[in-house]
Amino acid sequence: MTSLMDRVKNILTNPKGEWEVINTETATVKGLLTSYVLPLSLLAAAASFLKFFVFSSLFGIAYSIAYTIFAVIVTVLVFVIATYVIDALAPSFKSEKDINKSAQLVAYAGTAGYVAGLFSFIPVLGGLISLAGAVYSIYLFYLGIGPLKKTPEDQKIVYIIVYILVSWAIYIVLFSVVAGILFSSLITGAAAVSVFH
Repeated sequence: MTSLMDRVKNILTNPKGEWEVINTETATVKGLLTSYVLPLSLLAAAASFLKFFVFSSLFGIAYSIAYTIFAVIVTVLVFVIATYVIDALAPSFKSEKDINKSAQLVAYAGTAGYVAGLFSFIPVLGGLISLAGAVYSIYLFYLGIGPLKKTPEDQKIVYIIVYILVSWAIYIVLFSVVAGILFSSLITGAAAVSVFH
């Protein structure tokens, strides 16, 4: 199994060749989550924490911690849910239904987004890098659905559009739910602390 750093480097610099390598590997949703998605999401979340910590006078340390936890939880949930959705949709796009290949596709296509998240703490430039990472992740997905899902050329664009819409829908719903839980807990905790002071 390719190491995490080698996989990141290869999928970003030689995606066509790396997807062929990935297609020969065996993987599971759980294995990819713990060995790839979670480590990269933790690094990106640490960058987010740094961003909010730098502006702690505006947000506060508690908010920074809450947002960091939120970012990791949402990233993990988006990966898992998107994997199962992409796999369920596969037959609709004349593609092979294989949950492990779907997990590989979602995990590794998201690499550019994870890496871009490391620069999120840089004012203005961080946002531009994040946008570029999102666009490149879509391109990686496009290159990967052929080898991994055996998607015909005429089905790729529609499959990608559906993937983008589904991913964003999942993210927005999770953002609302998880953020609501975390930040209501944060407010409740802050209120409880103020009572004892």
